[in-house]
Amino acid sequence: MTQSRGFKVFRAVGLLLFATYFFVPLLAMLDFSTQARGSAPGRTGANWSFMVTDEDLRSSIIASLLLALFTVVLMVALLVPTMVWVRLRVPRARGLIEFLCLLPLTIPVLVIVVGISNVYSWVTYLLGDSALVLTFVYVVIVLPYSYRAIDAALSAIDAATLAEAARSLGAGWFTVIVRIIMPNITSGILGAAFIAVALVLGEYVVASLLHFDTLPVAMAALYKSNGPAAMAAALASMILVAVLLVGLTFLSRDRHKQGASS
Repeated sequence: MTQSRGFKVFRAVGLLLFATYFFVPLLAMLDFSTQARGSAPGRTGANWSFMVTDEDLRSSIIASLLLALFTVVLMVALLVPTMVWVRLRVPRARGLIEFLCLLPLTIPVLVIVVGISNVYSWVTYLLGDSALVLTFVYVVIVLPYSYRAIDAALSAIDAATLAEAARSLGAGWFTVIVRIIMPNITSGILGAAFIAVALVLGEYVVASLLHFDTLPVAMAALYKSNGPAAMAAALASMILVAVLLVGLTFLSRDRHKQGASS
């Protein structure tokens, strides 16, 4: 009884310390972002509305959100069919695919930028100088993390049996991948998508060195002239990622409950 009470106290103190460590900096950011500029003290929401009223910051936010969307779509379109096909048809190539997907972890981002800078001069020439062309390099950057999430989901199911059963009933490979395998690895795909969104919304080095205006680049430039507005944009991006994480958690939980009930 004493040990159980002591463990509860220890857990409560640990949770309190973690909440303090996590929320105090966020509250400090909120406090700084609502401070009025100039000599007049007080609070204002102008720094938050600045994200909407300022055209440059608004365009960078839209560009980053579209980059996150396109990166997730392209990552799923490339990675999921490839991993399913390799696992079902050429399992000996799993080691090679894993090596290629994890390779960007061993290469510094600065080296990647230097290596692809000449390639991107042609990409921008052919596709335009929009920040959305960063989708290709962002897919490479998120590959290691997305691969692990999807690979864990695939390892949790018997993909071979599901594919053989579907094929025996006349289903094609497209149907097997899209309608049989993918619904069973939704949690892994959602996890990979969340990681990709978080990385894209926080990526600064590639966009800055390739001279594209994304949200992190715009916030770094804005901080030199309007610190509270830049802090508001940073806090808003963190809240967006947190909301995505909570939504992912509840969506995965609902799918697990539906699967258990069926």
